[in-house]
Amino acid sequence: MLASNVLVLNKSYFPVHITTLRRAFVMLYQGVAKAIDHEYKTFDFHSWSELSVATHDETIGLVGRVMRVPRVVVLVTYDRLPKKGVKFSRLNILLRDKHMCQYCGKKFQRNNLNLDHVIPRSQGGLTTWENVVTSCLDCNGKKGGLTPKEAGMKLIHHPFRPASVPFIDISQHMVRYNAWKPFINFVDFSYWNVELEP
Repeated sequence: MLASNVLVLNKSYFPVHITTLRRAFVMLYQGVAKAIDHEYKTFDFHSWSELSVATHDETIGLVGRVMRVPRVVVLVTYDRLPKKGVKFSRLNILLRDKHMCQYCGKKFQRNNLNLDHVIPRSQGGLTTWENVVTSCLDCNGKKGGLTPKEAGMKLIHHPFRPASVPFIDISQHMVRYNAWKPFINFVDFSYWNVELEP
């Protein structure tokens, strides 16, 4: 439970990170963040811990009490957007390639994709943004230790280093909790919830 995910927003309510529940509780306790409930009210650690627990609420047992689990927290002072480059990771390669095999073009679940070196490591290929793509198990097996040209295959999209994004890119299948949805599609949320002029 403590390793489950919590969405972190900057103080302008843009998503900037996904953290663990354990880290979110630490941030609440230290006063760095506030929890957001389903009515978009914010709570510090003490006021969050005093909230009553309904039957449908996710809870965690603490010493002497049961506490609601926050799924979204907002940072108290951080109002910037992440500026660093996108981390080179399996997840970010999957996101860049939209969970699609770059050889056959079919979309797959994460566990049916792997990473392929366009120029194989055995031929001096590097493990970089520009040389790694997602591929399905069949295409990866067919290509083996060959280049796409040698294997008679074509890349659908050439690999590239993604530019930094103004806020984290969470694809729909990564939205694990309903509480995240209004903040993931922030443009839609803002449009429908802005106060209109009389």
